[in-house]
Amino acid sequence: MQMDATDKKLLQLLQNDTKKTTKELSLKLNLSVTAVYERIKKLEREGIIDKYVALLNRNKINKGFVVFCHIKLIQHSKDFLTKFESEVVQLTEVLECFHVSGDYDYILKICVKDMEEYREFMVTKLTTLQHIGSTHSTFMIGEVKNTTVFTV
Repeated sequence: MQMDATDKKLLQLLQNDTKKTTKELSLKLNLSVTAVYERIKKLEREGIIDKYVALLNRNKINKGFVVFCHIKLIQHSKDFLTKFESEVVQLTEVLECFHVSGDYDYILKICVKDMEEYREFMVTKLTTLQHIGSTHSTFMIGEVKNTTVFTV
């Protein structure tokens, strides 16, 4: 799909506040409400807009302890990778999981209440997954930047 400048501006506006009405968006884009609605539907159909979510304040829901856990598998066979990935996506504490190159195979972003809850997660959930050779945990000290907004 070819996007014009208006599509890009619309995506920027939606990424910053998806609760804006089509009327509010139409005023910012100098388009009719119908034109904005049609553009949004087209962006959804094309898969450019993947989904709408509510971003929560981790601290307000007692999930402010952020851990980046590096995982090394014992082998790199397709079966081991597939099995690990199918198991890790089931863990609600894991917000993000990336298959990476380098010294480790995966990096997980884990949010829990505190160190005690992280230890419990490690002992009862993460280390029970098959094919994990080693883990290395890094704890967030402070958040410098956290955004979900892409420049299109």
